[in-house]
Amino acid sequence: MVEISGFAPSRFSQVKDAFAANFAAGEELGARFTLVEAGEVVLDLWAGYADRKRTRPFDDRTLTCIFSTTKALAALLVARQVDAGKLDYGQRVAELWPEFAQAGKGGITVEQALSHQAGLPGFPEPMEPSLWVDWDAIAEKLAAMAPMWPPGSASGYHPITFGFLAGEIFRRTDGRMMGDALREDFHAAFGLDLWIGLPESEADRLAELQRPNALPDFGEVNEATRAAFLTPWASVGGVPAAEWRKTQVPSANGYATAHSLARLMGALADDGWLEGEQILSPALIAELSRERIRGQDLVLPFEMSWGAGVMRNAPNHPWGPGERTFGHSGWGGSCGFADPERKLGGAYVMNKQGTALMGDPRPRRLIEAAYKGL
Repeated sequence: MVEISGFAPSRFSQVKDAFAANFAAGEELGARFTLVEAGEVVLDLWAGYADRKRTRPFDDRTLTCIFSTTKALAALLVARQVDAGKLDYGQRVAELWPEFAQAGKGGITVEQALSHQAGLPGFPEPMEPSLWVDWDAIAEKLAAMAPMWPPGSASGYHPITFGFLAGEIFRRTDGRMMGDALREDFHAAFGLDLWIGLPESEADRLAELQRPNALPDFGEVNEATRAAFLTPWASVGGVPAAEWRKTQVPSANGYATAHSLARLMGALADDGWLEGEQILSPALIAELSRERIRGQDLVLPFEMSWGAGVMRNAPNHPWGPGERTFGHSGWGGSCGFADPERKLGGAYVMNKQGTALMGDPRPRRLIEAAYKGL
């Protein structure tokens, strides 16, 4: 029996039971699950180990890589630019980034780029995998690249390139890299333990990953899926882990505690209020999460509904029953979600990765049990 730390009131006893069951089934190494309701942390559980040798406990200071759940942070940072009047979702990316107009991309809008409609899910032609740590080089390649499908006609998930598209749009309106903005605007201001690119000063708190022993099921593999996930250069390689860890890539290189991630998602579920300050207006939360496209994704084997950088809960409902719920999931199982109807935010992080592309069964059990307690 694993020792579970934190707290779960009686109405969430089924959540604690489900959390323990995940460990008892051998599905977890270390994990944490946090819920925030109407701005208050109402459940916070953690257990297990932060390393594969099981010598370091997974505790309330343990950071985990959240992979694509980072995209929710990127989406929020862009939304704040829109809220401040510095950016419009409907404007063309090339107005901010003139080089992006190359190869027929002049009409792509900010919201199309954020909702995976730009046709740039990865690079079909070979490149050095180490290039992913060179921001300007990747941005230049994306600006020159021809779309792999007519922009605006369909979504096709952009696993890593999304971060460079969103991050360059943000940089051209704000002047900062997204990791710097997150640190200054949320870590320094609210004490949120959220990072895009991890400073070496925090590395000793990082959980060691236990990788899955199989690839996810991508369904029928096409050219876009291959470019996004399955080439030797689809992800970073050939650089020291410490160098990649500090690289500010806001699509895949985020680090968090479930507690801080849930507080942020809880704010998005509660009209934007975080510690007495409004980080995003209710109108912009609605606009951020509004559906931009729905249909069969060209990269993922699912029907998807996309907001401006966030996954919408329908039609797959990985985060409970809410029709207005939105958030993001990450490779291996992490997730963060916001349910404005119930003013509920939640986050799950772990260091034993699963193979589910969406709706990992471990957090799904926890979230389903949580809704029974509401």
